[in-house]
Amino acid sequence: MKLQIFGTGCAKCLMLGEHAQAAAQALGLPYEFEKVTDMNAIIDAGITRTPALGVDGEIKSAGKVLSVEEIKKLLSV
Repeated sequence: MKLQIFGTGCAKCLMLGEHAQAAAQALGLPYEFEKVTDMNAIIDAGITRTPALGVDGEIKSAGKVLSVEEIKKLLSV
């Protein structure tokens, strides 16, 4: 599974990254983690609000910091 955090590296982006990794670890899922900070790449992904969470190339959330529990639900589907 590939987890991507889209954002400029602000505190909210860092927190979303921590939550995403914690959720994957709690579920025992193998994952690859990537931070996407390039604005052109963010725009190309169709993201208008950061931070955003991508899972296997699909944007699951944008503009808010999801909790670990919310991310666990997304990853369990």
